Amino acid sequence: MKDLLIITNYFPPETGAASNRIFHLASGLKKNNFNVSVLTPLPNYPNGRIFEDFRGKFSSSSNENGIIVKRLWIFASNSKNPLLRLLAMLSYSFSLVWYFLWNKIPKTVIVQSPPLLVAFTCVLFLKSKNRKLILNVSDLWPLAGYELGVFKKNYGYKLLEKIERHNYKKADLILGQSEEILSHVTALIPDKQTFLYRNYPDFETPPNLFKVSEGQKIKLVYAGLLGIAQGIYKLCQELNYDSIEFHIYGAGAEKEKIELFVNENKSLPIFYHGEVTRKQLHKELLDYDLVIIPLLNRIYGSVPSKIFEYAKLGMPMLYFGGGEGEDIIKKYQLGWIAESGNYSELNKQLGSITKKDLSIDLRKRILETSSEIFNFENQLNKLKEVI
Repeated sequence: MKDLLIITNYFPPETGAASNRIFHLASGLKKNNFNVSVLTPLPNYPNGRIFEDFRGKFSSSSNENGIIVKRLWIFASNSKNPLLRLLAMLSYSFSLVWYFLWNKIPKTVIVQSPPLLVAFTCVLFLKSKNRKLILNVSDLWPLAGYELGVFKKNYGYKLLEKIERHNYKKADLILGQSEEILSHVTALIPDKQTFLYRNYPDFETPPNLFKVSEGQKIKLVYAGLLGIAQGIYKLCQELNYDSIEFHIYGAGAEKEKIELFVNENKSLPIFYHGEVTRKQLHKELLDYDLVIIPLLNRIYGSVPSKIFEYAKLGMPMLYFGGGEGEDIIKKYQLGWIAESGNYSELNKQLGSITKKDLSIDLRKRILETSSEIFNFENQLNKLKEVI
């Protein structure tokens, strides 16, 4: 069996797309005769606090279904203060360096990026030890941060750009979740070997996939991170509720604002259901007619993994984020789109969708597309050939 190490900032029991993506990658490689180990911080995302079962520990090691998971100390924080966020990233980098000094590292290492500084630490300390370094790029930082308003194009931004280029240059292989990411990488490093690795899910679909909800109104649902980038609070304010109910699952920075809005607008058909496990969420989503995938601003390189997860559930989608994700919805006829940031068009689109449009036949066709096109096993088999 080939030894392989995955270094990531996110891993279960943390929730979210990043955690799920790396978990599926690790599990898939394990099933395909790789001896997989994972280095990750003590779990703390998205609340910025170490999970209760891990508090008071400097590190933790466990065997999880044959995968050795080693969790390292981190100064956990989700503060909006950039210095505290930087300190959190640096603390994990320091833990990684300490680990590298005292432990044997496999010849093949997959590093999740962003965070850029963590990826830089891994590239800097492991490349000199003749390791095959594979960079799994899920978002383009610092560009995505600039588009989200996190960064300004100053000296610090230029420094991050240099770190980004250095990481790409030193990596032996770049995995990118979108065509835009790979185009960006090859524009900077023309001869770099790349591989399109989409965030295809790997789970058993629940029974009774094809349900039709009761009532005349369309039951619209959002499930996921309630962060700034998703803009769910603004969505609550801007939606026209004449023909819809709006249901929300998740947690994040906007959670309290959304809860307050729901409590202060009890006349509106809007419901916040809190957090549930991913397995439970898959069952509950089947009670709804239409899922919405919003981004407050179009982010170059970003393709929400929700597209592929919802397709595996046969769920019709309303995409409101622009970019490559919009192209995927169009190409594979997975639902409807509205121009990113155009709430008038969004409401017009919602008003045009009927219960008849959200048919069982549509759900079956989406599920077939998932099975044929968004196939995790087929993608993994191709990945094995390059790592």
